Amino acid sequence: MASLQNVDLSLRLSAQEGAARLEQAQRRLLALRLQCAGLIGSGTLGPPLCVLFEGWDAAGKGGAIRRLTANLDPRHVTVAEFAAPTPREKRHHFLWRFWPVIPGWGGMVVLDRSWYGRVLVERVEGFATKDEWKRAYQEIVDFERSICAEGLVLVKFWLEISDAEQLKRFRARESDPLKRWKLTDDDWRNRERRPEYRRALRAMLEHTDHAPAPWTLIAAESKAYARVAVIEAVIAQLEQGMRAVGQDPTDAEQAL
Repeated sequence: MASLQNVDLSLRLSAQEGAARLEQAQRRLLALRLQCAGLIGSGTLGPPLCVLFEGWDAAGKGGAIRRLTANLDPRHVTVAEFAAPTPREKRHHFLWRFWPVIPGWGGMVVLDRSWYGRVLVERVEGFATKDEWKRAYQEIVDFERSICAEGLVLVKFWLEISDAEQLKRFRARESDPLKRWKLTDDDWRNRERRPEYRRALRAMLEHTDHAPAPWTLIAAESKAYARVAVIEAVIAQLEQGMRAVGQDPTDAEQAL
């Protein structure tokens, strides 16, 4: 099971190594995505890819997503952001609003926040009843198993930073006029409830880390390290998913 205790927040990359590995990983991912889209190789569509991001406020999700998608053709990848559900969405089962963005064969979607809001923010803030969020663990696992059984590669990231690093980033945003808009009253309020969120996080990892869709915990204290680690993890899981459906990921190497 994924455990926060195993996350080494001291992990770093030098600027030179980080830049080199980032460029290499971005090129490799581009080649794999072109192959999955049927644009190189045999022309056969590869498995759908869904990359899900969760993490502490200011953990660097946006920066990681930008590096992940920077070299990809925007026609072949969608970035979907999820905030609080709308009044119409609240009339349906909490998973209902996520179905339309699940990619088909050859496609890719990146989720900035996800259905895990039910067992994190909705649990902590009281937007879901205890029965609702406790029931959601199994509902989420069943949902993920269902879409993964159809061949989808689901990569789930939690970006972990320390309390001190989060405060440092909050203060940096607060003092920068061009970044101040990123910091809201809710961010400060959520920070005050960090112990409650950590308890919810541990329960989430315990109940939703399963074989078809394991959690990948990223040490995000160093943004350079985290951005490389994210792309390399996506590559590894995508290659595994391609092999599972009989697609040889080494075919993409001819494009590198």
